[in-house]
Amino acid sequence: MTEPILPRPCDIPLFRNEWSVLLECAVPAHDRERIADLLRSADWARLLILAEAHGVSGHLAAGLRDLEKNLVPPEIRQSLVDRQRAQIFLSMRLTAELFRILDLFTTEGIDALVIKGPALAARAYADSATRSYGDLDLLVRQRDIRRATELMCAAGFAPAVPLTAIDAGKIPGQYLFSKPGSQLIVELHNDRTLRYFPRRLPLEEFFARQVRVKLDAREVPALSVEDEVVLICVHGAKHLWERLMWIADVAGLITRQTDIDWERVANLSKTVGAERMLHTGLLLSADLLKAQLPENVHAIVRADVSAARLAHQVCQWLPAASYASPSLFQRAFFRLRMRGDWLTAPAYLLRLSLSPTEEDWKIGVDAEVKRDGFLEAVRRPLRLTRKYGRNGKG
Repeated sequence: MTEPILPRPCDIPLFRNEWSVLLECAVPAHDRERIADLLRSADWARLLILAEAHGVSGHLAAGLRDLEKNLVPPEIRQSLVDRQRAQIFLSMRLTAELFRILDLFTTEGIDALVIKGPALAARAYADSATRSYGDLDLLVRQRDIRRATELMCAAGFAPAVPLTAIDAGKIPGQYLFSKPGSQLIVELHNDRTLRYFPRRLPLEEFFARQVRVKLDAREVPALSVEDEVVLICVHGAKHLWERLMWIADVAGLITRQTDIDWERVANLSKTVGAERMLHTGLLLSADLLKAQLPENVHAIVRADVSAARLAHQVCQWLPAASYASPSLFQRAFFRLRMRGDWLTAPAYLLRLSLSPTEEDWKIGVDAEVKRDGFLEAVRRPLRLTRKYGRNGKG
């Protein structure tokens, strides 16, 4: 007997009721009565599909947890429990691996900061199990990348960027490591790899402002909350805010962290040229998930008409969760507008279009790496055209 063909979120009207449920569940202080009311017109199969596509199954589970038992079918509750249990086990493994990597780096004098992932989950959500993540992200200075790669290899990880590429001066989108036979993935970043920031990150300032975040019974070095706010807004903009989880992260972080220095947030966003990316993320979190901003911040964000237009555009494709991805032209135009003025925006888009990443090198771990930057730069826009030339999930 063949399995029934389930609809995909690209059929946005079909998922309208389920989308309303997800939005309310992702609100930091969600309304139980409203969720119960919205569920009466929702289809459970479509709701689970949409939650998974948006990375908010944990938010859905949290929103349904305290509802009357007769409102949620037993098999749905069990499905959510199973998914959350799997995420908890993965998070425990990732956290244990994080501790080992940090200890390994410390013994070799390599500084690292935890970004996103477990540190964000701990600070943005009352229950860190709400936030699903499948890898570890660390900030590491470029000068330490080669030694860090050697240490990761010795620890049993396979590098996506071989030492030959590092020695040749290649700069990837991230230094990715995977452990064979497991789900463990680690990505190292720095001011050279995080190219979606319009201007280079003040990495040394990030290290100087670092804080300690408690994970389990241990504290780990992490970004300050202010730096994290800007980083996750740029990260969401990089992905065109195609998944609700990225907006929920912003809403959760600014809601739970009540002592944010908003002047520092504004100064950093100006330093890296990401004011509009920040404003768009804050608008989405406020309008869709009811995040509360200080009055002065709210006024500044609302005054950014271009950010409001970007947020409106995001809302057109957001419910589809990247199953109806923007076209190549839409992506390019969005990136132009999110950068800001029409003098710097074309240069920003051109840099993104012509800066090769590991996907453009076409090399293997044992392959000879050549400094063929010109051909790689030419090859990149052709690859992007093939990847995003037509609508649909990439």
